[in-house]
Amino acid sequence: MILMEIVSIGNQTVTEFVLLGFYVIAELHLLFFIVFSLSYASIILVNMLIIVVMVSSQRFHTPMYFFLADLSFLEILCISTAVPKMLKGFLQEAAISVAGCLLQFFISGSLATAECFLLAVMAYDHYLAICYPLLMGPGWYLGLVVIAWLSGFMADGLVVVLMAQLRFCGPNHIDHFYCDFMPLMSLVCSDPSVAQMTTFILSVICLTVPFGRILTSYAWVVVAVLRVPAGASRQKAFSTCSSHLAVVSAFHGTLMVLYIAPSAVHSQLLSEVFALLYTVVTPLFNPVIYTLRNKEVHQALQRLLYVKQTETID
Repeated sequence: MILMEIVSIGNQTVTEFVLLGFYVIAELHLLFFIVFSLSYASIILVNMLIIVVMVSSQRFHTPMYFFLADLSFLEILCISTAVPKMLKGFLQEAAISVAGCLLQFFISGSLATAECFLLAVMAYDHYLAICYPLLMGPGWYLGLVVIAWLSGFMADGLVVVLMAQLRFCGPNHIDHFYCDFMPLMSLVCSDPSVAQMTTFILSVICLTVPFGRILTSYAWVVVAVLRVPAGASRQKAFSTCSSHLAVVSAFHGTLMVLYIAPSAVHSQLLSEVFALLYTVVTPLFNPVIYTLRNKEVHQALQRLLYVKQTETID
């Protein structure tokens, strides 16, 4: 309701947008629909299983697993904001109202920003678990997660308020598979400089600060691990750090390119491919890298699935 009022104040002349998606390769739309539908279903199913396991088992009621469950919940929300509309666009014209478009951008942007801060918190927790165990209590961890979520919604909320004051006079076709900042700015017929500068500043803060915190935390972890005699434990620690950094770098890297240095992307198709990396590809790898490689979680999932299968047979 509030968003509708903000949009009406902005004196919009366009009432809805049409998401073009990957229209330049329309002959592959059916294939894309099948592939991304399976990916979407897999991401939802795996992350829901992770949440169920961590909530139902007492052994997982620790800060580390609390973060992992929160990450899974974030992934479900984030991918459900953009992908269903993208799937619809593969089959038919995907229209969305101006208010709905701004709402989609607000939710997807807020969740992506919250994930940046959450990944930084998880990296710091990894460092504390190795170097200073039991340094912070559960209250601190809950507070950090709340801050991560609030940071995302406050930062992107400010951007959306500024965007809602702009006028969209047409054309109303968005050359993207969801409502993103740069494609929307290309349709503005009033001065977008304030919204663009605010978005740039907030993007620099919300992307580089958490990423710097992540790199620092893992650097401290590496230094601590190097003090341990060579063996399986050191190899496991290095493997964990490298896999975490690979996924985090892909997630932050694509966001930095799209929101801090958009001029580096020379075509709209390439921009959409980059957007796919953090909306679909990264969520596919996160459960594997952060959770399923954990033996305790892997065994708990096997027990859960075995119990469900047994109950079905009975």
